[in-house]
Amino acid sequence: MHLFEYAVIRVMPRVEREEFLNVGVIVYCPAQGFLKTVFELNENRLRAFSAELDIEELHDRLRAFERICAGRKEGGAIGQLAIASRFRWLTAMRSTVVQTSPVHPGLCTDAGETLARLFTQQVL
Repeated sequence: MHLFEYAVIRVMPRVEREEFLNVGVIVYCPAQGFLKTVFELNENRLRAFSAELDIEELHDRLRAFERICAGRKEGGAIGQLAIASRFRWLTAMRSTVVQTSPVHPGLCTDAGETLARLFTQQVL
């Protein structure tokens, strides 16, 4: 069993109301060198919160999570950091439309399977 950490990615259209919709999950497992995210934007549910949301901009922000998780220069300056630093940067507290939940720990044998399971439980 390997220690892993995860956070749920949330869209909070009106930060002052503190209402959010879970749209993704990010999982970090240092023993497996694993840092990945998966997300899905349900446009109908998002529009129920706010008709003014720019769905394409949300996609761009969430794709940035993917690029940073993957590392390399495509992830920009943050993508060049060590894997643990990238996870900590992605899960840092923010007051923006795209936020993450507090980080939660767990144990897994396969981080990829854990990511899929958490995505199903927390988002779908």
